[in-house]
Amino acid sequence: MSDRMIEATGLSKVYGDGPHRTTALHPTDFHISRGEFVMVAGPSGSGKSTLLALISGLLTPTAGGVRVLGRDLRAMTRDAVDSFRLEHFGFVFQGFHLLPALTAVEQVSIVLERQGLQRGAAIRRAAAALERVGLGRRLDNRPGELSGGEKQRVVIARALAKQPQVIFADEPTSALDSENGRQVARLLRAAALEEGSSVVCVTHDPRLVEHATRVVRMEDGAVLID
Repeated sequence: MSDRMIEATGLSKVYGDGPHRTTALHPTDFHISRGEFVMVAGPSGSGKSTLLALISGLLTPTAGGVRVLGRDLRAMTRDAVDSFRLEHFGFVFQGFHLLPALTAVEQVSIVLERQGLQRGAAIRRAAAALERVGLGRRLDNRPGELSGGEKQRVVIARALAKQPQVIFADEPTSALDSENGRQVARLLRAAALEEGSSVVCVTHDPRLVEHATRVVRMEDGAVLID
């Protein structure tokens, strides 16, 4: 059985036609194996976020294909991709995407309930995930009562609690100070080393390089170094 979690071949994304045609990603091959922490680095507009959106099924490629856990995403319906993503992926974004009215434990448990867990089991697993990221005493706090670093750790707990096979992180440290940024990097690295999840992290933050098992550098919609 292949250890490859993601295998993308000839992947590209083009917007518009004629003089308005813009290539966000030139034909690109990309892969990630189980337990890897791959950092995709490059300046703004380099295509790194487009690559992440394509390999996670958030965007449909113009050309090329993506196989994730042996499944061809292009052969699946939109609803099937959404269900597949819910079951197997965790996401960490810089914008947090937390619901203002929910406590930290509810932010995490609501996703687990969507996966089919009963409420009691979902809350217990959510609390354990928050404890793991150092928020055991903040379970009942809402986003307005949390710092930026704590909010990002809630987001990581939400991703980890799903026990995902792949975690996608898009600029997870851009709004954080150096200490919180390092803590987030360590948590993502631990997810790869201890849980066997594969982590794809898009960033221009050089602090993450030391935690990555592999670095992919992009510029102008193309991979320069892998």
